[in-house]
Amino acid sequence: MSENQPYEWSRYFDAVQGLPPRDTLLKAIDLHESAERAAQIILPPGHRPIAADLGCGDGRDTLELLRRGWRVIAVDSSPDAIHRLMDKAPIDQMDRLEPRTQRFEDAKLPPIDLVNASFALPHCDPADFDDLWEAITRPIVPGGRFAGQLFGIRDEWAKKNPDNLTRTFHARADVERLLDRARLVPELLEEIERPGKNAFGEPKHWHVFHIVARRVP
Repeated sequence: MSENQPYEWSRYFDAVQGLPPRDTLLKAIDLHESAERAAQIILPPGHRPIAADLGCGDGRDTLELLRRGWRVIAVDSSPDAIHRLMDKAPIDQMDRLEPRTQRFEDAKLPPIDLVNASFALPHCDPADFDDLWEAITRPIVPGGRFAGQLFGIRDEWAKKNPDNLTRTFHARADVERLLDRARLVPELLEEIERPGKNAFGEPKHWHVFHIVARRVP
């Protein structure tokens, strides 16, 4: 894709169609459910935890949250993404889904049990990242979690931009400072650097932080 062409999100959604939910999301859900069982919490009738899925795409993570009984605010700036999600969401789970066609930078979140951002936040402009981080982590309730990915400074896209997208990259010390500032204690902080492929099967060098972190009072 040339530097002058806009990114084809619909082509990306086609490429990743049918892939399973992200491992970071599954770990965050499992930890939430384990904590509730361990605490022997008696929840009021009809209570369901609430998650925000930022950059939800066609719904690979949102659909898993719905399947596990969560309420979900699903946010994506692409109308095509939201249309695809709505086509896939089971009718009997629609009452727990709040789709929002907007940039996640503009999302106003209520008090929330989980912010999920699978490979989404790196697509924020560096000038806006600190404000975005504050806005999405502040609503996480004590015991709630953040799950998602940040790109490392040695990621291939930090050196060249083949698809004309603005991205943010972090060193490990930056990631640790972000978590500390938001009072998020890592339950998973895995730094991966390896050659691989992008969603379209093209070679790419990845440097990624996979994160699940719990909010403390």
